[in-house]
Amino acid sequence: MATSLNIKRKNIDLPVDTLQKLSIMAVAQGKSLKNFIETVLISKANTLAIEVSENPSPSGDPWFNDPENIASLNRGIAELKAGKGRAYSMDEIRELLGV
Repeated sequence: MATSLNIKRKNIDLPVDTLQKLSIMAVAQGKSLKNFIETVLISKANTLAIEVSENPSPSGDPWFNDPENIASLNRGIAELKAGKGRAYSMDEIRELLGV
């Protein structure tokens, strides 16, 4: 079980019938409702494998999975910050492309 140093308190709302069912399950295991719910949630969370994507694209665009593309972006950002480049608006880009 977690120690008091790494516990976060969170109030949750559950339907009455759900609480009644959980209460029956808790009594059957000789636990308080609170302890039973915590045990179930902790057990479930521990079975999950969570992967965090490094891809900054909200849509998961695979272009951002290529390290060379990310390096190019980072170089461009560094150049802009150093005053060596210029950011263009979409209108300026369209005009330059003749679109």
